[in-house]
Parts: sequence; C-alpha cells; structure tokens
Amino acid sequence: MTHPFHPFSGQQLLCVGERYNRSGRRLLLRIDDKSYCSVPPKWTDMSEPDPEIFMGRERALFTVNDLMELALLVRRLSYARAGSSTWP
Repeated sequence: MTHPFHPFSGQQLLCVGERYNRSGRRLLLRIDDKSYCSVPPKWTDMSEPDPEIFMGRERALFTVNDLMELALLVRRLSYARAGSSTWP
C-alpha cells in the first residue's frame, strides 16, 4: 500500500482480485484470513505511472488535475470567507 494516509500504508498486501464500479477499477487486497479491502490501483504499486509525473522524471510535485482542484477549493473558501451567498 503506497497511499500515505491509508491505515495499511507501507504494508504488503496480497491482491486477490479486481472489480469495477462507478468509481472505476478497484483492487481487492487481503488483510488477513478474514478481512479484505477494496482500493483504487493508484493507492498501490500496481498503478500505471501518471504520464505527467513520468514525463517530468518524477520532479512534478503536483499534476494539473491536482492544481485545478486546489484552485477550486481556494475559490470556494474565499467566497465562504467573504460571506458571499452566491457561488459563480
């Protein structure tokens, strides 16, 4: 598990299958004999490399999508702080 905030981060878990749902592809990982968890592949070392990070030789700290989400969050917080009741 490579996602830094997942409770099993840094642990090696056995992938026992995969499934698809509305969110896309999910991996089924066995935690112990009775427990399993479902996670997106990008939270593991089984993900395909992000083209932006690969092309940037892993120097990119953020992807374009990350920065766009951050900009949207800052904009929402700015409107909330200003007390504006209308969101453009």
